[in-house]
Parts: sequence; structure tokens; C-alpha cells
Amino acid sequence: MKRILAGLALALATAGAAHAETVLRIGDQKGDARAVLEAAGELSNLPYRIEWSEFPAAAPLLEALNADAIDAGSVGDAPFTFAAAAGVPVKAIAAIRSKQDGLAIVVPGDSPVRGLQGLVGKNIGTGRGSIGHQLILAALEQAGLQPDAVNIVFLLPAEAKAALSSGAIDGWSTWEPYTSQLELQEGARRVVTGVGITPGLGFFVARPDAIEARRAALQDFVGRLARARAWGTTNYPAYAASWSKLVGLPEQVALQYFARRDVRPVAIDDAVVADEQRTIDLYLRAGLIRAELDANDILDRSFNDPVLAELNRK
Repeated sequence: MKRILAGLALALATAGAAHAETVLRIGDQKGDARAVLEAAGELSNLPYRIEWSEFPAAAPLLEALNADAIDAGSVGDAPFTFAAAAGVPVKAIAAIRSKQDGLAIVVPGDSPVRGLQGLVGKNIGTGRGSIGHQLILAALEQAGLQPDAVNIVFLLPAEAKAALSSGAIDGWSTWEPYTSQLELQEGARRVVTGVGITPGLGFFVARPDAIEARRAALQDFVGRLARARAWGTTNYPAYAASWSKLVGLPEQVALQYFARRDVRPVAIDDAVVADEQRTIDLYLRAGLIRAELDANDILDRSFNDPVLAELNRK
């Protein structure tokens, strides 16, 4: 009997240790998710451990996910689409919508360019497959212009910022917080924004093997992130202080960024699927992706419950 009890105690201890050792490897962009989770107090009493990795943009985050260096992370709809079409093992398990004032093509303050037509034949920097790339393609299509009406130069954010400052590119199609940073610190101007052009979708995405192996932890994280996002929309000062400390940019940049973006958690529903399909089709028409995709195949609705719980609480 003593031997049986000892064996049972060992089994329970081992199970408890295994549970305590559950690790989520989360990729973040410019402190986006981590800062709001910390400020909202949602990183307390976690039943798992988080290993954070910071990225300057979605492309390197998705490369890390493809290499199995992280399990999950937050990205925009456009880079998610680009990665999924390229065969990256990724599924969207949660969604947000945001205003598109901060997704913009920016030019130096002394540039003569005042709108999209002024950029025809000129160099615009952005990341390949990024939401900045999406904005260029969608804006050109809306204006009845071909994708080659401008010269797109593919650059990472740090490279694009330097190229814009040196005059090597005429505009930079970028996103927050880079847009607010350029405006407030460099005197740059927005000449095209995503308002009325792009759907304003972002996703929390994960590897399928991570979904299978760590579903409970991911489900808990999705709920915490939804609560934190909702909290962040009405607590900008506290959120800005947390974000500024984490990222190292002034709180003024954060406050403009948050107010302009106005992020809201949403369930992955038919409307989200339809908007994601429009992004897929835009990239297909532009030749940026070659294979047809069905949005239903890359969006996972099985994590909606914690998001709906937060939305219904309001």
C-alpha cells in the first residue's frame, strides 16, 4: 500500500510539474501585446510561463514562427496572408479591428507630394507582404492605377526610416507606432491612409502544432489579451506609460498611436472571414501570391469563446 501511495504521489507531483512547466513562446511587435497585458494586470498568476520575443515587424516574427522559434504572435492580416500563402504553418486564432488612420504612406515634411498621384513613378519603401504593402496595392487599385505605377522598395522599418531621411525613397508605407513617431519626431506627413481602403484586421496567430499541444494555455492567453485590449481602449495613460517604458519611445507617441488606432477585440466571424478573403484576393490579383486560398482554411474559430465572453461582459 505504501508503495502504491508513493507511486501515486510521484505521479501527481510529476503531472503538477509538467503543468507548471508549460511554456508559451510569444512573438510581439514593438511591445504591442505585452505592454497592454502588463498594464492591465493580465500577466499575474499565469498557469504557464511566457517567453517573449520582440520583433520590429511581422515578417521576421512570421519567419521565427516558421522556424519553430516561437509558438504564436500578433500580426496584421496582410503579412499573415502572405505567410500562409507561402506555406508557413500558421492559423489565426483571435482577431482585432482597428481604425486605419495610422496605416499610412508618409513623406518628409518638406516634400511636394500631397497625395497618391504625386507618388506615381516614385520610390515607396515598405515590407514585402506587410500591411504597408497592402495599403499601396489597395490604394493604387482604388485609384485605377496598376501595381507598377510606383516603384516599391522592400525594406525593414529601420532601413525604410533611414532611406526616407536620406531621400533614397520618396515615401514610406508604414504603420503604427512608426507613423506617429515620424510625425511627432521627424515632422513627416501622411499623404495616404488606410481609411476606407483596408479592413483594419489584425490577428493573433499560432502554429498548428502549438495549438494541438498547448491549446489550454493559448485559450487562456487569448482571453487575457482580449480583456487587456478592451481595458486599453479606456486607459490610454496607464497603457502608454507601460508601452513607453517597454519600447523606449516617448509617451506622447504612444498616446497618439493608441487613440488613432483604437484597437478592439472581435470574434472570428463571417465578417472577419469575408474581409480576410478580400485581402487574399487583392494579393492574388496583384501577383503577390500565386496560390488561391480559402480564408476559412486559415482562420480558427474554436478560440472565440473567451473573446465573446469579454464582448458580452460589456
